[in-house]
Amino acid sequence: MSMDNSKSLVNQLKQSMRSVKNSVVLEHWFSGQFTRQSNQNDKETLLQHLYTKVKNCTLCEISKTKTNVVFGEGSVNAELVFIGEAPGRDEDLSGRPFVGVAGQLLSRIIQAMGFKRQDVYIANILRCRPPQNRNPDPREICNCRPYLLELLTIIKPKVICALGKFAAATLLNDPGPISKLRGKFFEFEGIKLLPTYHPAYLLRNPQDKKLVWQDMQKIMKVLGRDETRKTG
Repeated sequence: MSMDNSKSLVNQLKQSMRSVKNSVVLEHWFSGQFTRQSNQNDKETLLQHLYTKVKNCTLCEISKTKTNVVFGEGSVNAELVFIGEAPGRDEDLSGRPFVGVAGQLLSRIIQAMGFKRQDVYIANILRCRPPQNRNPDPREICNCRPYLLELLTIIKPKVICALGKFAAATLLNDPGPISKLRGKFFEFEGIKLLPTYHPAYLLRNPQDKKLVWQDMQKIMKVLGRDETRKTG
């Protein structure tokens, strides 16, 4: 993503943020009325309503070319949420996030942290696959961002891990390179957010796995997990 495109994305995201505050669920978020003590059945009901909205969404052209909506999966009471970029071919076919090779690496990272996949929540900034796995464009991100914000509103985790530059830019309104953002905690509407490299990047640059593990240890510390665990 060029710097000009990054700035354009950030400006559009700021406009999107103002518009999504009109959502009833998000009003609860911004007023502080929505808490982690919300009944699990209520959360599941809200997620089902959100899924219906996402499934019926036609704001982007990619809604016409997708095979399946990739909504997200995991625990509605997850303390940790991973947000990636967009579904790939395997995800589009299965309707599940992070099930390809990069997803297998993410699963190993999650296990090394002492979690199971079903203990955390995994989603993407886009819920439809861009053709040929191209990068998400700013309009698609802005169209899908309210759904992401509503998802995070419902789950309200203790920590969000943004995987890669697009997830970080979308959540932080920051066009900076992921190499500068990773490993640092930011605040996203009262939730700790830590950007790190995307698993797909690690497949191409395995020497940076140690950096991601350092980032995961920081998250583990916040969540009170054993930091002495080792990656496989």
